[in-house]
Amino acid sequence: MAILCGTCAWADHEKFYPQSVKPTDRLEYYARFFPIVEVDSSYYAIPAARTVQEWVNRTPNHFRFDVKVYKSLTRHTKQNQEIAVEEDVVKMHEAIRPLRESGKLGAVLFQFPPWFVFREENAEYLKKVRDWFHDDLVAIEFRHRSWWMDGERTEDTLRWLRDHEFVNVVCDEPQVGMGTIPLIPNVTNPSCVVFRLHGRNERMWYEKGLKSSSQRFDYKYSVAELTQLSSYVQQWAKASADVHVLMNNNQGDYAVTNAFDWLSILDLGVRERPRQRGVQGRLF
Repeated sequence: MAILCGTCAWADHEKFYPQSVKPTDRLEYYARFFPIVEVDSSYYAIPAARTVQEWVNRTPNHFRFDVKVYKSLTRHTKQNQEIAVEEDVVKMHEAIRPLRESGKLGAVLFQFPPWFVFREENAEYLKKVRDWFHDDLVAIEFRHRSWWMDGERTEDTLRWLRDHEFVNVVCDEPQVGMGTIPLIPNVTNPSCVVFRLHGRNERMWYEKGLKSSSQRFDYKYSVAELTQLSSYVQQWAKASADVHVLMNNNQGDYAVTNAFDWLSILDLGVRERPRQRGVQGRLF
């Protein structure tokens, strides 16, 4: 059993890194404090295998990477011809090969868009996902409430995820309309639970024309809020081999701050947090 706490992406947290740390050295510095990170850049562009090999080289043996798949695989792009998507599957496999070979690959994350609703053709698409990544730990995050309607629908979705050995991604996020999902704490694969915390900024969740997606996740959890959620984490740790707790509230240094809060709340051997960039110590 292992509880691994970290953030979604490592490059976003400007205040976390001392000015002496070059952008190319940020992952190595990040890995001094946290045992896991979610790679989000792979959603926008599939990285070269040599780049991923550098990530492997710069992190300790115990470090893990959860990897978000490229956007064509989750139907975020308008152009979704089957041949093009399957070509991207091949590219994704090549990209994450160094992580597999080093034992540092955590979950392969499929975060589907709000328009990926509960219907038969989408369930059939998920079967393809299972075939494409049949040897990997695949985590599924739905972003439309139709998969998690009260009662029988929720049970059907959970049963379907279990039958196909998918990891149910548990989310904490604002509860505003059909484009958000409730916190469904059920374990569907005993190998892992992935817990992604997006913040609770209801006002910005559907806002259009944002300068940055981080504005949608402009929310800092209180220690009391995380402590309340920690009972779920402790239950998952008894029911699964690994629990990945990942902060996605990437505005300012909120994600890093809350990841350190988790280390303390769960008594996971907290290292002293470095001073924020631009904050000077007192002289006297």
